[in-house]
Amino acid sequence: MCRTLIVPGLNGSPPGHWQDHWLRDDPSAKLVDQDDWQCPVLEDWLARFEAALADMDQAYVVAHSLGCVLIANMAERPLADKIKAALLVAPASLEEVEALHPCIVRFGKFPTSPLPFSSLVVGSNTDPYMRGEEVTQTARLWGSDLINLGPVGHINIASGFGRWPRGYELFETLIRSGDLTTERPARLVLEGAERVA
Repeated sequence: MCRTLIVPGLNGSPPGHWQDHWLRDDPSAKLVDQDDWQCPVLEDWLARFEAALADMDQAYVVAHSLGCVLIANMAERPLADKIKAALLVAPASLEEVEALHPCIVRFGKFPTSPLPFSSLVVGSNTDPYMRGEEVTQTARLWGSDLINLGPVGHINIASGFGRWPRGYELFETLIRSGDLTTERPARLVLEGAERVA
């Protein structure tokens, strides 16, 4: 059975966050828990993610923010072949994370290798953690398709995203779309503003 791994970013996903709703709405979903949500260390987070991944044949991934960067760091690791597809929502620039949270995150260099699994990046024009043009560049580097939701911030509770039905739709589209990792520029779809209370 292919399970869904929910991978939050810095400080986890608090009650009311769309990932929190996802865990309750999807019986096959499992949270990848971390020992330290406040001061992430890449090696520690990778170890916890790979431990969760090792217990299953294949997995879908639904990541947010710094969790997207964690998943992109899997690109050249042996267990990456267990990832069937990844929905990567509001990826975070490590430079912006450092500017907003100095000396808290130890994640090394931003990963730029193409992902060896199907992936869809969902971004925003007004995300304080990654500018719109950088989201597009990141999707191209990772070989991901891209959907830009417009001026909706960091796609979290603060920007009005609680339960997020469109997220489930995007996930289903990703699963049905097959291999999106062929060598080509990312397909950009601008959806415009979308907020879900």
